[in-house]
Amino acid sequence: MRSLLSTFSLQELRHHPWRNASAVVAVMLGVALAFAVHLINASALAEFSSAVSSVNGQPDVELRARQGTLDDALLARVAAQPGVALASPVLEGPVQVVASDGGRLSVKLVGVDALVVAGLSPALMPVADGDGATRRFDLFAPDAVFLNAAAQQALAGQPRLPLQNGAVLRVAGRVNAPGAPLLVMDVAAAQDLLDRTGQLSRIDLRLAPGARVAEVLAALALPANVIAQRPEQSGERVSNLSRAYRVNLTVLALVALFTGAFLVFSVLSLSVARRQPQFALLGVLGLSSRERLRLVLAESALLGLLGSALGIALGTALAALALRLLGGDLGGGYFSGVTPPLLWSPLAAGVYLLLGVVAALVGGWWPAQATARLAPALALKGLGAPLRPGARRHTLALALVLLAAAMAWAPPVAGIPLAAYVSVGLLLVGGIAALPLGVGWLLDRIAPRIARHALPVLAVERARRLRETAAVATSGVVASLALSVALTVMVASFRDSVTHWLDAVLPAQLYVRSVGSGAGDGSHLPAAFVASVADVEGVARVDTLRATPVQLAPERPAIALLTRPLETTPGGTLSLPLVGNAMPAPAAPDGARVVAVYVSEAMVDLYGARPGSWLPALAQAFAEPQVRGTRFFVAGVWRDYARQHGSVVMDRADFVRLTGDARVNDLALHLAEGADENTVRERIRALAEAQGAANAIEFASVGQIRANSLRIFDRSFAVTVWLQAVAIGIGLFGVAASFSAQVLARRREFGLLAHLGLTRSQILGVVALEGLAWTVLGALAGLALGLAVSLVLVHVVNPQSFHWTMDLVLPWARLLALCAAVVVAGTLTAWLAGQAAAGRDAVRAVKEDW
Repeated sequence: MRSLLSTFSLQELRHHPWRNASAVVAVMLGVALAFAVHLINASALAEFSSAVSSVNGQPDVELRARQGTLDDALLARVAAQPGVALASPVLEGPVQVVASDGGRLSVKLVGVDALVVAGLSPALMPVADGDGATRRFDLFAPDAVFLNAAAQQALAGQPRLPLQNGAVLRVAGRVNAPGAPLLVMDVAAAQDLLDRTGQLSRIDLRLAPGARVAEVLAALALPANVIAQRPEQSGERVSNLSRAYRVNLTVLALVALFTGAFLVFSVLSLSVARRQPQFALLGVLGLSSRERLRLVLAESALLGLLGSALGIALGTALAALALRLLGGDLGGGYFSGVTPPLLWSPLAAGVYLLLGVVAALVGGWWPAQATARLAPALALKGLGAPLRPGARRHTLALALVLLAAAMAWAPPVAGIPLAAYVSVGLLLVGGIAALPLGVGWLLDRIAPRIARHALPVLAVERARRLRETAAVATSGVVASLALSVALTVMVASFRDSVTHWLDAVLPAQLYVRSVGSGAGDGSHLPAAFVASVADVEGVARVDTLRATPVQLAPERPAIALLTRPLETTPGGTLSLPLVGNAMPAPAAPDGARVVAVYVSEAMVDLYGARPGSWLPALAQAFAEPQVRGTRFFVAGVWRDYARQHGSVVMDRADFVRLTGDARVNDLALHLAEGADENTVRERIRALAEAQGAANAIEFASVGQIRANSLRIFDRSFAVTVWLQAVAIGIGLFGVAASFSAQVLARRREFGLLAHLGLTRSQILGVVALEGLAWTVLGALAGLALGLAVSLVLVHVVNPQSFHWTMDLVLPWARLLALCAAVVVAGTLTAWLAGQAAAGRDAVRAVKEDW
């Protein structure tokens, strides 16, 4: 076998380097894209997890509030508990730093106790600049702050840091924490600066030797609104936050490798067709069918190995370039602001190298099978290989399609729709394998309608009699077009659903936000300003909005508790995009109060919060005694495309009653009829300046929010446009290679037609009509198969991955234009492929038999 590869196969590579190079490039691009996406995601996740781990430290256990902050009175009780060696208080909050160029930089401020933080979170231990007792006292100074490397770089060495609230901090040293920009100061000073006196974000505990976590927590008897968690659960939450996005992006990247297998198939089909006499001669000389099969598979494996090796190198370079220029974010927004170093894994490289080789072997299997079935004597006479009966393959194809439909109903595995991915793969393979059955059924009905037209009869009858060959020629188009149709339908459906969702959740014309509110619940609008906005001329109604993170489960990302005025009067309309109808809250028993809440679809999947049920876990987010006797009733489910890990909407009056906290993050302003938006904006800005809150607010019109949201959506799905272009390009190249292979094998047939009186243009017309028939069949099959795949993507993959549903939208204009472009390009490709074989070579090929 090695001698055949070094002589017979090497000669093919030397005589047709560009054709074989195209197969290598196809595998290379598929492996490079998939490996680059993996490296970028893995590097960003590792850097992000490392930064979280450094900031959180390595305590034995962390105490956090499920919602809001901890009362720092808990610190003294915890520190005095037997079994607790160290108790480190931490306060976190966002601040806006005014840079030297006048711009504002949002950074996290962390308050720590310098006397104990070194034992639990060494990366947060402040290191003062210079020597002497004065510098050491900076660890507790109310205006001293310590910067990590990212903050030092972002602030360009500013010695003083003015904040948007008017305070000025003095840079007194550094901390060694990696990751995004970070400021560290004394915890008491941070409480004063953030106006959070008596509040803590968390308490880190180091237990005494021999103490057990469960026993210590039981002795502490913590309130229900305090949650204890292991430090490694912070890393789990970081991974879970972006896992669905990373998996889906990796699967999309592997689509390029899947289509690359079809290009390998096309190139090897053409190569095998060109070398049919040589393979026949080798068969006559004693090379068995199994050895011919192994020879072609070895050629495909070598092409795959070379392409995969180059793909690993190219993917590494692309990942390094993307990390340096774009950071670790690929459009999902999970790792924005993170610029990680490249984390190269030999194991991952080996896996993707193997995937490339397997894809090439899959692409080379059918040409290898055709070579193995070759009848040497017939092939030497130019009569080709006998066709294998396809009844068994049709049964297998139908079985694969039925199995794909069954797999689509399977539940996700660890939150990943693995069965749905398998269903898509089985649907594509089964649909393509069933092509001969569909081609035969359709051509049997077309043939009687063209019986009086000679050239169409020649084209259709050949495709009809050799339906297996027609199916092989169109398989690349069917695969690429099916994937393109499925992605087009999925993106169009998602975008249309997001557009309607934005219309429902943005009922007001103008929104006023607190600066930094996007970083969580750490920034709020001044109470006096909120009370005064309703009196501004041109404002008809003001709705207050509040978003608070709530930790229901320590291993999962926090959900969002959204508080806003809800219209619950009889006959009123609830301004939420509900899935189904709202349910009336049941009557409360004596001494109890029922609070109606509306949960997102993710809450149903992750926490079992179904309509008509109770949500006892939410009661743990509120402190006693206010929550005593309160039960939370799930009155409805709403679509939330902004928070995939769950959200709960509650009426503002109920939230204020349970917490006593009336602070708000945003204001939704409904303008009076005829009021000018810009005029109202200036009046509110003047009001904020008069109250000293001009730097604490920012405006956004509904049009700006809508446009920005759709821009983020389009950026997140930009990769699908390139994947569609790659898939279609590979499919068309497959058509060209298939037609070239068939035309080369039919030179004697064309020569016979020329001897029978057909002109060269008529022979080309027959080839073009065959191309038209085959690509029309491929387009119809690809459209039907793509619509079937889109059903799985829209109704299974998206709900199981991101826990939200969407309405199916079929953009027929785009789909028909896509199919028409494929038909035109395929017909033109067939015509060009037939030109070389319809001339003198075809006539000479007939003479070879005389």
